[in-house]
Amino acid sequence: MRLKLGCFFVGVFVAALVAAALAPIVAAGPVTLSYANFPPAPTFPCVQMEQWKKEVEKRTGGKVAINTYPGGTLLGAKGMMDGVIEGQADIGCLCMAYQPGRFLITNATSLPLGIPSAKVGSLVLWEIYKKYKPKAFAKVKVLTMFTTAPANVMCKKPIRNLDDMKGTDLRASGGAARILKAWGANQVGMPMSATPESLQKGVVQGLFSSLEVMKDFKFAEICRYVTMTDTVIYPFAVVMNIDSWNALPKDVQKVMADMSVEQAKWTGDYMDDHVKEANEWSKKTHKVEFIELPKEEKAKWDKLLEPITNEWIQNAKGKGLPAEAIVEDIKAFTKKYAGQ
Repeated sequence: MRLKLGCFFVGVFVAALVAAALAPIVAAGPVTLSYANFPPAPTFPCVQMEQWKKEVEKRTGGKVAINTYPGGTLLGAKGMMDGVIEGQADIGCLCMAYQPGRFLITNATSLPLGIPSAKVGSLVLWEIYKKYKPKAFAKVKVLTMFTTAPANVMCKKPIRNLDDMKGTDLRASGGAARILKAWGANQVGMPMSATPESLQKGVVQGLFSSLEVMKDFKFAEICRYVTMTDTVIYPFAVVMNIDSWNALPKDVQKVMADMSVEQAKWTGDYMDDHVKEANEWSKKTHKVEFIELPKEEKAKWDKLLEPITNEWIQNAKGKGLPAEAIVEDIKAFTKKYAGQ
């Protein structure tokens, strides 16, 4: 009897040890990751962030939980890359146009080379990244890349020719300064979130950006004229802290890696559709006039931008990059994805 009782208590003790050992595993739950973004939640970089989060959580069967931080609540626009490298966030979304010298190769997609849409731009950007593997991304894992739709001029006054552009103060970021200068306008740098107040106070007369902001930021209430230039796109990247990436299970890594091109396409399609929606909303709700430049006038505007690409080539060559090849690749990938 004593032997049986002894065996019973030993069994209970062993079972308790096993349960105690398993308890932390059960309690640990899914891997939790932080994802920082800088624009407000309704804007397209944050919409794509929520889409990616939803798909990753679903496809990993609950192994991963992602907490998202839009609106610069965790990291700001210019500190995004370094913040992710330092581990302040596991994942971050950055606009490379804010640091043109740092992301020289991928920012070449924002040269005036005729990329016609966000979907085409996103796929071209990803191809350029894959082919050239820029050193700027050596300290992170790149999860995906995407671009805005082409930039156009939104203004309080109608701009129908180059004379109308002269001296106009327009909010713009990154390489747009060179573009606006070539057209005779003045670039004013500021966060997009500060632009509505600046428009109201007359600090700027308009802005140069992709047109989804006409609805997202309600710029259509103030900027009743849009001049269609379809000039350049702006590139974005979603990057992950390398230690956070290496700590993920292999099957989770595969899910994220397999989504790279898919997410670029999804974001491009969403952006292009959202621009169309914003344009229609602007016309219907605020009677915004969309100005199409006559062919000869548009050719004048485009001709003034040619030196920008030539100067980028000389600058990039001086830094040891195959500049002409990069530009030609952008043109070739654009034709490929635009179906030309």
